Amino acid sequence: MTAEPSRACQPPRRRLRLGALLAALTAAFILLCCGGGTAAFFLTNLGNEQKNLAGEELSCEQDHHVKVTGDMPRLAKYGPTQMRNAAVIIKVGQEMTVPPRGWVIAVATAMQESALRNLSNSTVAGSGRFSNEGVGADHDSVGLFQQRASWGSVPQRMSPDYAARRFYEKLLKVDGWERLPLTLAAQRVQISAYPDAYAKHEDIASQIVNALTRGGAQTVQIAGKAVCDRASAETIAASGWTAPIRGGVGSGFRTPSRPQHNGVDIAAPKGTTPIHAAATGRVLVARCDPDHRSRLDCDVDGYPGKGGCGWFVDILHAGGYISRYCHMVAKPLVVPGQEVRAGEVIGRVGSSGNSSGPHLHFEVHRDGDRSSRGATDPVPFMRQRGAPLDQSS
Repeated sequence: MTAEPSRACQPPRRRLRLGALLAALTAAFILLCCGGGTAAFFLTNLGNEQKNLAGEELSCEQDHHVKVTGDMPRLAKYGPTQMRNAAVIIKVGQEMTVPPRGWVIAVATAMQESALRNLSNSTVAGSGRFSNEGVGADHDSVGLFQQRASWGSVPQRMSPDYAARRFYEKLLKVDGWERLPLTLAAQRVQISAYPDAYAKHEDIASQIVNALTRGGAQTVQIAGKAVCDRASAETIAASGWTAPIRGGVGSGFRTPSRPQHNGVDIAAPKGTTPIHAAATGRVLVARCDPDHRSRLDCDVDGYPGKGGCGWFVDILHAGGYISRYCHMVAKPLVVPGQEVRAGEVIGRVGSSGNSSGPHLHFEVHRDGDRSSRGATDPVPFMRQRGAPLDQSS
């Protein structure tokens, strides 16, 4: 069991909006009020994409082959033509036997570079003669991935199939690309002037992949095969998420008996069970949470009614999501402002704070809102990302 971190640290509700740099910076400093961090924390690479209208409730199936003809699923921001371009990107990846994580990276990259439109260029002679969905003017860049002249001829780069194939060829040459944060993997291929721009598209790119492939972003590579809904701890789903620990969910989210329980509890041995970051992100808070009597005594086991999260960590992820990890046995292994990767160990299970025994209290919040207003049920949230919380060891 747990209590919400003390209200003195609760920021007013703010929504992180794409492109609103000043608002994002303001929100960042407010979010950091309790972490002791004062370093500049730019959230433009972790901002919200437009809300999804497809893919949230799809189950993961074994057949992930994509179709590029016929009706296309739609998202609020992406119409049939853009979704068809995404389908072409995925299809090329499948033909090259690229794992699903690569499909997510490629789709997110094209979202950033062209909004999934095959763009000609007003400064590139002849590019407008080829099928396109708009006109750009960025140097000599054309196509879905805005590839420059060194990537191929104008007809080649204006072909979505060719452009996707060239992207994957370079991605596969990046050492350890499957475990890199999406923005690093994409940047090592694209070498963009805005290297942090890709991360904000990861969640929507995963939803697009799921919608087009019946759950491809919910898979994890096990023995060379894409397996549905098994990402846990050190194994990362194609969506970029993983369950922080293995185990069964005990006390659930806002149950009738505990309507203010804003997360779920997963029992695990004290002191020996590592807690893993559920996704790549930036640490907002890592500290001891005061109990109801304003005591900072997290180095001893807590008890029901004590109040506070004990030793806890909050991490901000792409899409404006925040994950929270409570009741650690000792001071967290991370500090505010630190960048962490999915699966990185951030602490160990304990029973500090408002706790009845060793367990991880895990929360997920939306819209960059650390308060109870932003909390969402982490069970369906994590299941939709291929990292269900009800996994045994």
